[in-house]
Amino acid sequence: MSRGLIPGVLAMAAVVVASNILVQFLFGNWLTWGAFTYPLAFLVTDLTNRIYGAKAARKVVLAGFAVGVICSFIGTQIIGEYGPLVTLRIAIASGTGFLVAQLVDVFVFNRLRDGAWWRAPLASTLVGSSLDTVLFFTIAFAGSLSFLEPANDVSWAGEMLPMLGVGPVAPLWVSLGVADWLVKLSLAVIALIPFRYLVVALSGKKANI
Repeated sequence: MSRGLIPGVLAMAAVVVASNILVQFLFGNWLTWGAFTYPLAFLVTDLTNRIYGAKAARKVVLAGFAVGVICSFIGTQIIGEYGPLVTLRIAIASGTGFLVAQLVDVFVFNRLRDGAWWRAPLASTLVGSSLDTVLFFTIAFAGSLSFLEPANDVSWAGEMLPMLGVGPVAPLWVSLGVADWLVKLSLAVIALIPFRYLVVALSGKKANI
């Protein structure tokens, strides 16, 4: 791996590790602190893609995926008050969502890289974030997929409640997913600012934005 990719790999690893820890702490009724750190993974991927290309971005994604697998394995070995900190189903959901979403992000970004500077990072992050949210929350909590880990009772996530406390009645996990998705969409727009300036700072060529 090129030495130039090491900062990207380290940044991705830091985001994955931080998100795996912070996802255990609630922020309000519908979010965890991890919802605010995980979207930074898309910023790392897009910066790598813009500066080094799609092949390099995929390497950074795979490195982040490997770190996530290791973190998940460690989590399954740590027993908390209610069982393992990371269940098999959560590990599958997290890994699948991350890998698919990030690789799709790379693909979309690469297809749009020659357009306006903001189009590729915004479109790729929106598509990737949406895929990640759908895959993670469906795999982790949908009752139809309980066969993935029959011993893991996630029936609490199927409780029917008003969406986000005010909308139509839906399973709790749908509200959690929608809240997570809204945060990702907001951060996708905000991340355009550091994306623009970091590309200039790291590449030294404003014309390449």
